[in-house]
Amino acid sequence: MPLLLILLFIVVPIAELYVIIKVGELIGVIPTLLILLGDALLGSLLLRQQGRAAWRRFNQAMAERRFPGREVADGLLITIGGTLLLTPGFISDIFGLILLIPPTRALVRRALWLLVGRRFRVVTGPAAWGYGRERNWPGAERAGTANDWDVEGSAQEVPPQRPEVEEDPRPPLPP
Repeated sequence: MPLLLILLFIVVPIAELYVIIKVGELIGVIPTLLILLGDALLGSLLLRQQGRAAWRRFNQAMAERRFPGREVADGLLITIGGTLLLTPGFISDIFGLILLIPPTRALVRRALWLLVGRRFRVVTGPAAWGYGRERNWPGAERAGTANDWDVEGSAQEVPPQRPEVEEDPRPPLPP
Protein backbone atom coordinates (compact mmCIF):
# COMPACT_ATOMS: atom_id res chain seq x y z
CA MET A 1 0.00 0.00 0.00
CA PRO A 2 2.77 2.53 0.76
CA LEU A 3 4.29 1.77 -2.64
CA LEU A 4 0.98 2.60 -4.29
CA LEU A 5 0.80 5.91 -2.43
CA ILE A 6 4.35 6.78 -3.47
CA LEU A 7 3.43 5.97 -7.05
CA LEU A 8 0.27 8.10 -6.93
CA PHE A 9 1.63 11.16 -5.18
CA ILE A 10 5.20 11.34 -6.46
CA VAL A 11 5.73 9.37 -9.66
CA VAL A 12 2.46 10.27 -11.44
CA PRO A 13 2.80 14.08 -11.04
CA ILE A 14 6.42 13.91 -12.22
CA ALA A 15 5.37 11.86 -15.25
CA GLU A 16 2.53 14.35 -15.96
CA LEU A 17 4.94 17.29 -15.85
CA TYR A 18 7.40 15.47 -18.10
CA VAL A 19 4.72 14.76 -20.72
CA ILE A 20 3.40 18.35 -20.55
CA ILE A 21 6.92 19.71 -21.05
CA LYS A 22 7.62 17.38 -23.97
CA VAL A 23 4.29 18.22 -25.66
CA GLY A 24 5.01 21.90 -25.04
CA GLU A 25 8.39 21.55 -26.75
CA LEU A 26 6.79 19.85 -29.76
CA ILE A 27 3.78 22.10 -30.37
CA GLY A 28 4.46 25.16 -28.23
CA VAL A 29 3.30 26.50 -24.90
CA ILE A 30 0.04 28.17 -26.00
CA PRO A 31 -1.31 25.16 -27.96
CA THR A 32 -0.40 22.88 -25.03
CA LEU A 33 -2.27 25.09 -22.57
CA LEU A 34 -5.25 25.28 -24.93
CA ILE A 35 -5.34 21.48 -25.23
CA LEU A 36 -5.23 21.13 -21.43
CA LEU A 37 -8.02 23.71 -21.06
CA GLY A 38 -10.06 21.94 -23.75
CA ASP A 39 -9.58 18.61 -21.95
CA ALA A 40 -10.88 20.13 -18.74
CA LEU A 41 -13.94 21.57 -20.51
CA LEU A 42 -14.58 18.29 -22.31
CA GLY A 43 -14.24 16.47 -19.00
CA SER A 44 -16.77 18.67 -17.27
CA LEU A 45 -19.27 18.23 -20.13
CA LEU A 46 -18.81 14.45 -20.24
CA LEU A 47 -19.00 14.26 -16.47
CA ARG A 48 -22.31 16.10 -16.44
CA GLN A 49 -23.81 14.09 -19.32
CA GLN A 50 -22.66 10.66 -18.14
CA GLY A 51 -23.42 11.49 -14.52
CA ARG A 52 -27.02 12.37 -15.35
CA ALA A 53 -27.42 9.18 -17.37
CA ALA A 54 -26.03 7.10 -14.50
CA TRP A 55 -28.35 8.88 -12.06
CA ARG A 56 -31.36 8.10 -14.30
CA ARG A 57 -30.33 4.43 -14.49
CA PHE A 58 -29.89 4.35 -10.71
CA ASN A 59 -33.38 5.76 -10.12
CA GLN A 60 -34.83 3.34 -12.66
CA ALA A 61 -33.19 0.40 -10.87
CA MET A 62 -34.60 1.59 -7.56
CA ALA A 63 -38.07 2.00 -9.10
CA GLU A 64 -37.83 -1.57 -10.44
CA ARG A 65 -36.82 -2.72 -6.94
CA ARG A 66 -33.56 -4.27 -8.04
CA PHE A 67 -30.10 -3.80 -6.58
CA PRO A 68 -28.34 -0.92 -8.41
CA GLY A 69 -24.83 -2.37 -8.23
CA ARG A 70 -23.94 -1.65 -11.86
CA GLU A 71 -25.32 1.87 -11.60
CA VAL A 72 -23.37 2.61 -8.42
CA ALA A 73 -20.17 1.30 -10.01
CA ASP A 74 -20.82 3.45 -13.09
CA GLY A 75 -21.39 6.50 -10.90
CA LEU A 76 -18.12 5.91 -9.08
CA LEU A 77 -16.16 5.37 -12.30
CA ILE A 78 -17.73 8.47 -13.88
CA THR A 79 -16.77 10.56 -10.86
CA ILE A 80 -13.20 9.30 -10.94
CA GLY A 81 -13.00 9.81 -14.73
CA GLY A 82 -14.35 13.36 -14.50
CA THR A 83 -11.89 14.19 -11.74
CA LEU A 84 -9.02 12.83 -13.81
CA LEU A 85 -10.09 14.90 -16.83
CA LEU A 86 -10.34 18.05 -14.74
CA THR A 87 -6.84 17.46 -13.39
CA PRO A 88 -4.24 19.05 -15.69
CA GLY A 89 -2.12 16.47 -17.47
CA PHE A 90 -2.25 14.23 -20.50
CA ILE A 91 -1.79 10.90 -18.73
CA SER A 92 -4.68 11.53 -16.34
CA ASP A 93 -6.79 12.74 -19.30
CA ILE A 94 -6.33 9.42 -21.08
CA PHE A 95 -7.44 7.44 -18.02
CA GLY A 96 -10.29 9.89 -17.42
CA LEU A 97 -11.59 9.41 -20.96
CA ILE A 98 -11.37 5.65 -20.58
CA LEU A 99 -13.61 5.88 -17.50
CA LEU A 100 -16.09 8.33 -19.06
CA ILE A 101 -16.74 6.63 -22.40
CA PRO A 102 -19.44 3.95 -21.86
CA PRO A 103 -17.89 1.03 -23.83
CA THR A 104 -14.48 1.35 -22.16
CA ARG A 105 -16.13 2.04 -18.78
CA ALA A 106 -17.96 -1.29 -19.15
CA LEU A 107 -14.62 -3.04 -19.68
CA VAL A 108 -13.13 -1.35 -16.60
CA ARG A 109 -16.25 -2.19 -14.57
CA ARG A 110 -15.96 -5.84 -15.62
CA ALA A 111 -12.25 -5.95 -14.73
CA LEU A 112 -12.99 -4.29 -11.40
CA TRP A 113 -15.70 -6.86 -10.69
CA LEU A 114 -13.34 -9.72 -11.49
CA LEU A 115 -10.71 -8.20 -9.21
CA VAL A 116 -12.94 -7.29 -6.29
CA GLY A 117 -15.72 -9.84 -6.69
CA ARG A 118 -13.50 -12.71 -5.66
CA ARG A 119 -12.82 -11.07 -2.31
CA PHE A 120 -16.46 -11.00 -1.21
CA ARG A 121 -18.96 -13.76 -0.66
CA VAL A 122 -22.62 -13.12 -0.05
CA VAL A 123 -24.14 -15.52 2.43
CA THR A 124 -27.88 -15.55 3.01
CA GLY A 125 -30.34 -17.79 4.72
CA PRO A 126 -29.69 -20.22 7.57
CA ALA A 127 -25.99 -20.55 6.76
CA ALA A 128 -25.56 -16.86 7.53
CA TRP A 129 -27.14 -17.37 10.94
CA GLY A 130 -24.71 -20.10 11.96
CA TYR A 131 -27.01 -23.03 11.23
CA GLY A 132 -26.23 -25.86 8.88
CA ARG A 133 -27.89 -29.02 7.61
CA GLU A 134 -26.14 -31.02 10.31
CA ARG A 135 -27.97 -29.07 13.04
CA ASN A 136 -31.62 -29.22 13.86
CA TRP A 137 -32.62 -25.69 12.98
CA PRO A 138 -36.28 -24.96 12.30
CA GLY A 139 -37.14 -26.04 8.78
CA ALA A 140 -34.00 -28.16 8.20
CA GLU A 141 -36.05 -30.89 6.60
CA ARG A 142 -37.15 -28.54 3.81
CA ALA A 143 -33.82 -26.78 3.24
CA GLY A 144 -33.42 -25.48 -0.27
CA THR A 145 -37.07 -24.57 -0.71
CA ALA A 146 -38.31 -21.09 -1.46
CA ASN A 147 -39.37 -20.58 2.17
CA ASP A 148 -36.07 -21.21 3.98
CA TRP A 149 -36.62 -18.01 5.88
CA ASP A 150 -39.92 -19.16 7.47
CA VAL A 151 -39.61 -19.67 11.22
CA GLU A 152 -42.50 -20.65 13.45
CA GLY A 153 -42.87 -18.87 16.75
CA SER A 154 -45.16 -16.93 18.98
CA ALA A 155 -45.38 -13.35 20.14
CA GLN A 156 -46.89 -11.65 23.13
CA GLU A 157 -47.70 -7.97 23.40
CA VAL A 158 -46.01 -6.36 26.38
CA PRO A 159 -47.13 -2.95 27.61
CA PRO A 160 -44.35 -0.36 27.69
CA GLN A 161 -42.80 0.39 31.03
CA ARG A 162 -43.11 3.98 32.07
CA PRO A 163 -40.55 5.33 34.54
CA GLU A 164 -41.82 7.19 37.56
CA VAL A 165 -41.68 10.94 36.96
CA GLU A 166 -40.06 12.83 39.78
CA GLU A 167 -40.68 16.44 40.54
CA ASP A 168 -37.88 18.80 39.51
CA PRO A 169 -36.32 20.05 42.79
CA ARG A 170 -35.13 23.27 41.18
CA PRO A 171 -37.28 26.36 41.41
CA PRO A 172 -38.95 27.51 38.18
CA LEU A 173 -37.20 30.11 36.06
CA PRO A 174 -38.51 33.69 36.30
CA PRO A 175 -40.40 34.98 33.22
